[in-house]
Amino acid sequence: MEDQKKLQLFEQTSVPKAVMILAVPTILSSLVMVIYNLADTYFVGMLNDPVQNSAVTLAAPVLLAFNAVNNLFGVGASSMMSRGLGKKDYETVYRSSAFGFYLSLFSGILFSILLTVFHIPLLNILGADTTTAAATGEYLKWTASFGAVPAILNVVMAHMTRAEGSALHASIGTMSGCLLNIILDPIFILSWGLNMGAAGAGLATFSSNCAACIYFFILLYRKRGHTFVCVKPAMFGFRRTIAFGIFAVGIPAAIQNLLNVTGMTVLNNFISSYGADTVAAMGIAQKINMVPLYIAMGLGQGIMPLISYNYASGNTKRMKETLLFSLKIAFSFMLMVSVFYYLGAGALTTAFMKNPVIVSYGTAFLRGLCLGIPFLCVDFLAVGVFQACGLGKNALIFAILRKIVLEIPALYILNKLFPLYGLAYAQLTAELILATAAILVLVRLFQKLENTNQKKI
Repeated sequence: MEDQKKLQLFEQTSVPKAVMILAVPTILSSLVMVIYNLADTYFVGMLNDPVQNSAVTLAAPVLLAFNAVNNLFGVGASSMMSRGLGKKDYETVYRSSAFGFYLSLFSGILFSILLTVFHIPLLNILGADTTTAAATGEYLKWTASFGAVPAILNVVMAHMTRAEGSALHASIGTMSGCLLNIILDPIFILSWGLNMGAAGAGLATFSSNCAACIYFFILLYRKRGHTFVCVKPAMFGFRRTIAFGIFAVGIPAAIQNLLNVTGMTVLNNFISSYGADTVAAMGIAQKINMVPLYIAMGLGQGIMPLISYNYASGNTKRMKETLLFSLKIAFSFMLMVSVFYYLGAGALTTAFMKNPVIVSYGTAFLRGLCLGIPFLCVDFLAVGVFQACGLGKNALIFAILRKIVLEIPALYILNKLFPLYGLAYAQLTAELILATAAILVLVRLFQKLENTNQKKI
């Protein structure tokens, strides 16, 4: 089946309009996701209890680990689907989506089992101590032990829906769950409701992810016969070219996310040695810093189908126009956000918790973190291009450079030179170098594609 309207978007619609159609809904859904992440921190912060706030922060690496599966099967399958569309190979599109769906389902079940069985060693790895272990464990019970399957499935299905050009539906599914989470948070967390504290935030997250999954299943049922996303068991099976195509992009993307988890765990272990107040403060600063990061991620994910399709069809000129337009908008916006965050760090931190000690720490942390934002968006867009083109090796190299070679060593060095406060500047150190490398690699990539196209002519 060929949906001409969707193919026209990839092939003929002006680049600025196509980017807006694909990216704006994705950015909006990313913003709503940030708001719902902030909602957990905000409403738990209203309890004015650093222990409860620390629980949400310490559990964050586990939730981030889910993104490894999301990237493996969501990013991998969606990239394969878009490239299949560009080549008009529709069987590959259907089989890629079925492969991604069923393996992500199995992975979610496996996650739930492992996290439940090994929850005590996990709490130690995350940096929880006798003060924070109970609250962290309760939060993880809902978000991980019970919630791994819906947390993974709803994101993977959004990626695959977006791959066929249905960015609006993908965003509605994601946003519906996030908005429900925001509504449920105060009811489950605060004393006038169920008074569950951090556990209530976990229950709200679990409920919202289930709601998002239900939306996507209803969408697939209503669009049956008119969608490239396929979850029919008959289409699931091991095809060498499809599996390798998905894994070539998905495995590096998953490793990239696992390295992010490693980096966050290392940072949390450094921070936790300074006490619960510093953990809570860093958690608040990181959540505020997520707003522009998720916008950059939303833009990168939004343009991926357009990049993938035109890469597969050989339209290098349209690929390049898409990237340059997106890069110009993203960098200018992130630069303004960075200035705003630096100047308003104190007020932004105070909005989440009134504790003066935590506000003082949080202000210093946010000022350090926000300086890397403009450079991080360049890196995000570059990695998005690599994933869209099936160049998983490039994406993996950048992930290793960011965390293993640059950021984690910077945490050790800066913490030695400037105890505690230096930790917030590790991201800036890494991203300055990576942004430069990203530009150089992208220039070489487009030169290579243009030379290849000229030889074909």
